[in-house]
Amino acid sequence: MNDDRMKGDKLLCEVFKSPRVDEMYLYVDKRQGLGEVPEALLERFGKPLPAMTLILTPEKTLGRAKAVDVMATIRDKGFYLQMPPAKEEYLLDLYRTPTEARY
Repeated sequence: MNDDRMKGDKLLCEVFKSPRVDEMYLYVDKRQGLGEVPEALLERFGKPLPAMTLILTPEKTLGRAKAVDVMATIRDKGFYLQMPPAKEEYLLDLYRTPTEARY
């Protein structure tokens, strides 16, 4: 995965959204596409839905990860998987039956 095109301080990145898991995203090098993503991951992820294309730089601000970490993972593994945030305990009350919810 380490060719000369990927050694700079910029990375053209394509982001895909999972149709199965809310707030799960897959970042890949746009030039490489999904070719480096393991088949088992794609099966769980679902058919990737294009979300956006962006240029990653070490200074870029991302919501849940450091851009430099995302870039390094893409360069090493061929992809970066962003998992949904952990649910706060109080939000889990919404999924309990009324008799189980804490008040």
